[in-house]
Amino acid sequence: MDDLGIAKILQTMPHRYPFLLIDRIIEYTPFESIKALKNVTINEPFFQGHFPGHPIMPGVLILESMAQATGMLAFYSNHARSEEGNVYYLVGVDKARFKRPVSAGDQLILKAEFKRQIKGIYRFEASAEVDGTVVASAEFMTTERAADR
Repeated sequence: MDDLGIAKILQTMPHRYPFLLIDRIIEYTPFESIKALKNVTINEPFFQGHFPGHPIMPGVLILESMAQATGMLAFYSNHARSEEGNVYYLVGVDKARFKRPVSAGDQLILKAEFKRQIKGIYRFEASAEVDGTVVASAEFMTTERAADR
């Protein structure tokens, strides 16, 4: 596996600061699974208002980080790159569950498994862990489209 640090992620994903929520790809197997990392720092812009004096990562951003991991798995499975005009749009989230808050200083380990592809819709199961404990999980559906649509 190639080094999939932030430079490779930026070449692949269309997201940029402050909305890029993956720092490194730890491992991946095309059409099977991916494991990514997100360092949650106090410098994140959302901590100013969520919540002052008790900074926790918003649940929707934990879901977004898991969705970005599924997008990376789809990109690498299909050897697509964002500069070619391909974007993986989120088309569905099911069974989202939050087990515990994620705080500044935590390291999210994002795991996603490819389940199936039917008529251009990819289905994944994903989870986010901190220190080996699942903090959130969900099922995601994505589809590939040209970015200019």
